[in-house]
Amino acid sequence: MKMKMLALAFSALAAQSALAAGEVNVYSNRQDELIKPIIQQFEKESGIKVNVVFAKEGLNERLEREGKLSPADLMLTVDISRLTDLVEKGLVQPVESKILQENIPAIYRDPENRWFALTTRVRAIYSSKDRLGKLETISYEDLAKPEFKGKICTRSGKHEYNVALVSSMIAHHGMAETKTWLEGVKANLARKPQGNDRDQVKAIKDGICDLSLGNSYYLGAMLKDPAQKSWADAVYINFPNQADRGAHVNVSGVAMTKYAKNKAEAQKLMEFLAGDTAQHMYADVNAEYPVKAGVEPSAMVKSWGSFKSDALPVSDYAKHRKDALQLLDEVKFDL
Repeated sequence: MKMKMLALAFSALAAQSALAAGEVNVYSNRQDELIKPIIQQFEKESGIKVNVVFAKEGLNERLEREGKLSPADLMLTVDISRLTDLVEKGLVQPVESKILQENIPAIYRDPENRWFALTTRVRAIYSSKDRLGKLETISYEDLAKPEFKGKICTRSGKHEYNVALVSSMIAHHGMAETKTWLEGVKANLARKPQGNDRDQVKAIKDGICDLSLGNSYYLGAMLKDPAQKSWADAVYINFPNQADRGAHVNVSGVAMTKYAKNKAEAQKLMEFLAGDTAQHMYADVNAEYPVKAGVEPSAMVKSWGSFKSDALPVSDYAKHRKDALQLLDEVKFDL
């Protein structure tokens, strides 16, 4: 039923795209409640109608199947792997924009301008307030140390957020050293990888483990959810590798589709998303970090403290995705 409704929505978009002017059609992996206020603000300021189709999974594949017939002008998505997948499949096109170049640092956009990050999120290490306390000097490498045996929880190693982290480890340390590290982390797990990032924080509260890997914005989500606030209150968020390269970050981003039919309108929306108004809204609504210099995180996010992020271009570590998956298989991380 869901797929049927989704297909009808896509058909409606195609019809609208063909008949209407001053519109832009967006396929989005981002939750409706996050992007809706941003889109409404853009429509108010520009007069351009934005049609959004949301699906948690499968939009890259759908875009590929639709080919030239796709109504989509823009792809809004999370995680560098989805953005690079669009590039590798030839589904997006370069966008030359002075505004995007000025607002988005080079390390957070494709070297050939085929995708642009809009926000960043840290792959943080959460620690038990009661049993470990704040870990100011912890690193990702420390997670493989014997002192943490039986103390770590994480979701599947093959989830895109963990694959990105492993990819960055390969970029910094090479395959052999990263494999040894993965073996050490696996040996320190309190249980088999399972659940999502919030489940790992709950496991810390429940005493199952003392440390977990999780994206930074989930702390904000848990603090806002009465049913999960006690989980968040049980942990500290730690930004790893502050003594050296800085914390690993992933991105959410936007790309213009190869066969976009409303290119001018699509570019205006891209530029709006990289501007002050949308960057502030992203920060406030989803507890993410804006990519535009001078736009502050929300007050809640700022309360977690400042940190140094890894200066490695996102596109550089993204090249190691297949290698990361290979190593995760070799060490049987999830088994």
